[in-house]
Amino acid sequence: MWRGSGSDLHLIISEDLEFFGFTLECPALIIVFRTIYFIFIQIHVSMERIMGVLAPVVIMTAVFILNAYLPARQVAGYITKPGTSEKMKYRINGILVFFVVVATWFLLGRTGIVPYDYLYNYRWYGLAGACILGLIFTLVLVLPRRAVRTSFAADLFLGRVENLQVLNGRVDIKMWLYLAGAIMLELNVLSFTSWHLIQYGDAASPGIILSAVLLTYFVTEYLLFEEVHLYTYDLFAERIGFKLGWGCIVFYPYFYPIALWSTVELPDPHTPLWLLLIFTFIFFSGWILARGANMQKFFFKRDPQRPFLGIMPESIGDGNKRLLVNGFWGISRHVNYLGEILMASGIILCTGYPGLIWPWLYPLYYVLLLFTRQHDDDRRCAAKYGELWAKYKKRVPWRIIPHIW
Repeated sequence: MWRGSGSDLHLIISEDLEFFGFTLECPALIIVFRTIYFIFIQIHVSMERIMGVLAPVVIMTAVFILNAYLPARQVAGYITKPGTSEKMKYRINGILVFFVVVATWFLLGRTGIVPYDYLYNYRWYGLAGACILGLIFTLVLVLPRRAVRTSFAADLFLGRVENLQVLNGRVDIKMWLYLAGAIMLELNVLSFTSWHLIQYGDAASPGIILSAVLLTYFVTEYLLFEEVHLYTYDLFAERIGFKLGWGCIVFYPYFYPIALWSTVELPDPHTPLWLLLIFTFIFFSGWILARGANMQKFFFKRDPQRPFLGIMPESIGDGNKRLLVNGFWGISRHVNYLGEILMASGIILCTGYPGLIWPWLYPLYYVLLLFTRQHDDDRRCAAKYGELWAKYKKRVPWRIIPHIW
């Protein structure tokens, strides 16, 4: 590549140039061939950057196709079709799609077609591409549909359409969003960690690896219990707009690994093993609360008499509706939210840099999101259950953190 000016440039272009075994001594030819080489390098670099921008588009499109056509279990969800008593049907194959995509990533890396750390090297371009995709997705989903609020900005952010399935029900857009976001998150985790291992080799940080393992567990465990997600707030209460669409396409895969993003270039902080074990314990304590609460609610909604982990369900009712009030849901009204915060804290602590502000943005985001969401959830439940919800609040006074708040 050309550099400098004046005498420096003269030295570069006047050097003999060997081309296919022949030495070119003519300055004019040297200039021509160096110009061609310069243009080729610029095109090559530009194409690499363009592919970096397109990477999330390609990956999420592949997830859509695999989600639509790989074998799947068909299950009934919690949501009923509008105007009927029939439950919506969903094709569940997220874990299969996950393994196919990750296996393809390993194969491409092993053969050298796509380096293992490609997504890290072009992470900013990938983020830009995901932002563009998220905005286009939001506009396509929101603009053609009838307004549901007086404010267009609110419709754009929160969405207009509640539940959307395409290809004759083969793909549910909400479920695809979470699946695509989860798989993109995992590929970023693998790529970021690969960069760290390539750079540091034997001096790589065990904490970075452990953080990546916990994030991988977070993703795979979600996909293993994909059906349970059909009974959660995100699926039955939210519409598809910027918050859900851009959130799953951009925020989920690029913000959740912020602990790795901000620490993989740093050396091993030599965190003691006993501390890493404590951080891992924090993570799994949160997982028990989050997964346990969601599973108990899942089984209760399907069969109100079925015990979970040996706990017989106890509920209050008015003849039409019933509320689960014991087990995990007797600890606090949103104990699963506490679990999510603990899991995020365990992940970022494992990296070994508790003094850095950037990793803490991950659990802080959960605090802001979930503490706000519980207010919305309380209002929605009060409207749905009426006096039953008031009785539940008296029985379980704690919102998220038992005996504190």
